[in-house]
Amino acid sequence: MTHALLQLDPVQASQILAQGNCWLIDVREPHEVARAAYDLPQVITLPLSELERRHPELPRDADLIMACAAGGRSMQAMQFLLHHGHTRVRNLSGGMGAWRAHGLPVRLG
Repeated sequence: MTHALLQLDPVQASQILAQGNCWLIDVREPHEVARAAYDLPQVITLPLSELERRHPELPRDADLIMACAAGGRSMQAMQFLLHHGHTRVRNLSGGMGAWRAHGLPVRLG
């Protein structure tokens, strides 16, 4: 599968999240999340700096949408998880910036 097919825009991501059995994995650092968080019930905060150690905590029986500030770190995280056997992983293109630009729910710190 090409990486283009693994990219979701914010509207696509929010629709998939609304369908259930899907988690948004926020790989930003805690200080970034404290300023602005994805305001969804199905968010797991797992900083990219901890992903290598903590990735076994992530569910394998649900879709995972990787997210960060602009899409770069979440792309790295997606590639890491695909390499480690996760098959239901996609990337939020544009990250928090695009999410906010589309008026999707954000909790400000």
